[in-house]
Amino acid sequence: MSSIWDLGKYKDKTALIDEHGNVLTYGLLKAESYILAEQIGRRCLVFCLCRNEIGSILGYVSFINNSIVPVLLNSHLEEELLNDLMAAYEPGFLWVPKEQMDQFSGMEQMYEAYEYVLLRTGYVKDCLLYGELGLLLTTSGSTGSPKFVRQSYTNILDNARSIVTYLELDETERPITTLPMNYTYGLSIINSHLLVGASILVTDKTLMEKEFWSFFKESKATSFGGVPYTYEMLDKLRFYRMELPSLRTMTQAGGKILPELHEKFAKYAKEQGKRFVVMYGQCEATARMGYLPYEKAVEKKGSMGIVIPGGKFRLIDVNGKEITDPYITGELVYEGKNVTLGYAECKDDLGKGDERGGILETGDMAQFDEDGYYYIVGRKKRFLKIYGNRVNLDEVDRLIKGAFKIEAASVGVDDHMYIFVTDEKYVEPVKNFIVGKTRLNPAAFKVLFIDEIPKNDSGKTLYKELTKYYER
Repeated sequence: MSSIWDLGKYKDKTALIDEHGNVLTYGLLKAESYILAEQIGRRCLVFCLCRNEIGSILGYVSFINNSIVPVLLNSHLEEELLNDLMAAYEPGFLWVPKEQMDQFSGMEQMYEAYEYVLLRTGYVKDCLLYGELGLLLTTSGSTGSPKFVRQSYTNILDNARSIVTYLELDETERPITTLPMNYTYGLSIINSHLLVGASILVTDKTLMEKEFWSFFKESKATSFGGVPYTYEMLDKLRFYRMELPSLRTMTQAGGKILPELHEKFAKYAKEQGKRFVVMYGQCEATARMGYLPYEKAVEKKGSMGIVIPGGKFRLIDVNGKEITDPYITGELVYEGKNVTLGYAECKDDLGKGDERGGILETGDMAQFDEDGYYYIVGRKKRFLKIYGNRVNLDEVDRLIKGAFKIEAASVGVDDHMYIFVTDEKYVEPVKNFIVGKTRLNPAAFKVLFIDEIPKNDSGKTLYKELTKYYER
C-alpha cells in the first residue's frame, strides 16, 4: 500500500501548530515521519499512547504512511489494562509521552521527538499481520475489553476522501482538536484535513478552559467537532455570544443530539453564516456513514441525514426484507469501501482478512422520511453512546455483578446512564467503580436505589419499566 497522505505535495504549508508555538510544515512532517519509521525498520505492531499533541500525531502519520500498524490508545489508560493488552497483542514497540517513561522502566529507549519516545518492548516475535491491515482502534475503550476494530488502508483513505467531498474541505481549513485522536471521530478529522493540506491546530485543552478559546481565536480556527455532550456544554457556556469570526463549520457526531439543541445550533449557524453539520458514524465503518447537509440543518432537525458519497443505506425488517416505504422502522444496514475488516480480540486475529465484505449491520433502528432523510429511533442491542464512547449496558451489569455480587440493571439515553441497585449502601461504590472502569465523566452516571428490579415471568429484566424513574 502506498502512503495515505502525499505530504510532499504541500511541503511548504503548515501541517500542525500547537498551543506552545511549535509548528511542523508538511515537508518537516514527512522528514520526521521517515526518521521515526527507520528506527523501527519493519512492518510490525506499535502501541501508541495518544494525546492531542504534535508528537502523538507525528507517530500516527509515520506509522500509517510507512506500513507499520499502530494501535491507538488513550494515554490515560489504566496501567493494569495496558499491561493486559500488551500481553494479548505483544507489540514490538511503544510510542509514548516522554513524561510517562517511568511506567516502562525496563524497556530500551530507541528514539525521541516532540516530547514522545519510542521504546522497544522486548517481545521478539512479530505477529502475522494481514497485508491490508492499517490500524487498530477500540470500539469505545470504555470497559477494558481487548476488542479492536481492524481498519484497512482502503478504509481510512476512502472515508477521508468522502469526508473531504461532503464537507468541501481544502487547504485553507484550520480545524482545532476537541476530541481524542484515539477516538474514531477525532481521528477522522485529522485524516481528512491532512489529505487536503490543511493546518491542524493541536491542543489537549478542553472547551471548558479559557486557554482553549485563546488558542482558537489567536490561531483563527475554522472548525471544530463535538459529541452531543460538547454541545450541551457549549449551550451552558453561552457560546452564541462569543465573537468567533474565523469559525466556519461545526460538526456533530458520536450519538444523537437532542432535537431542540440541534435546532438551536442550526439556527445560530444560519444567522451567523456558518455551517452546522450533524453526522452519523461508527468505528466499524472507519468513521462516517451519514451526514445532514448544513442547508437542511433547521428543516430536518433530529435527522442524521443522508448517506455519504460512495456509500449506500438500506433498512431491513425483522424478516430480512428491505423496507421501501417511509416512516417504517428497520435495522440500518450500510454498504461501502469504508466498512472495516472485522474485529480482533487477540494477536492471532491480526492475520485475518476481510470478514465483512463491505457490508455493516449497524445495530441502529432507523426510519427515513419522504425525502429520503434518515432518523435513528433506537438500538437493536443494549448500548449507549457516552460522550461519543460506546458503552454496552449488558457488560456494565455483568461487571457490577462480578465485582459486588449484587444485581444491577442499567438503562438510559445517550450521555446519561442510570444504574439501578437494590441495596442502598452500594449506590456510591457502584458509581465510583463504573466511573473508574469507563474513565468517563462522572456526570454521565447516576446510580439509583430501588426495592426491586422489575422482571417478567421468565425472570428477564423489564428495562422499559425503569424509564419512569428518570424520564422527565
